[in-house]
Amino acid sequence: MLAIALIVLTPLSVNAHQQKEAYSTVLFNDRTGNLEVAHRFYIHDTEHALSHLFSGKADIISDPVTQQKFAEYIQHKFRLLNQDKALLELGSVGYEVEGKFFWVYQEIPQPENLTALFIQMQALQEIWPGQINQVNVERNGKTKAVRINKDDEWLKLPVNF
Repeated sequence: MLAIALIVLTPLSVNAHQQKEAYSTVLFNDRTGNLEVAHRFYIHDTEHALSHLFSGKADIISDPVTQQKFAEYIQHKFRLLNQDKALLELGSVGYEVEGKFFWVYQEIPQPENLTALFIQMQALQEIWPGQINQVNVERNGKTKAVRINKDDEWLKLPVNF
């Protein structure tokens, strides 16, 4: 009976290590007047990716230099355009390790009359073609989401909701 349980649970434990998914939230924060972005990556995925990204051993948990380099990498891989396809210049707010996640934060004052976003999120997709990056956009208590694959260039999402 124990052998059957081990056979059944083994694939789950193997798949539990690398998720190859990341989540970003774009929040229209009316209190601050900013468009706030939070990117969430699994630490385990990040650690595996670092050797490819920075050629060598890197420690995302306790090395501030590695954390900063990874945060800068994310900021280059995530871009937003407005409905006129003008780049929204997001500023860095910071980054942190929290539990099993590495977070990267960005923001920009909310653009006036914004009706749509063109979203590009290519983080880790050059390492893992199967990497999925989901971007959730929250505005007025509602959420819309896009799931971005390696072959996606820019995905348009109406934000006048």
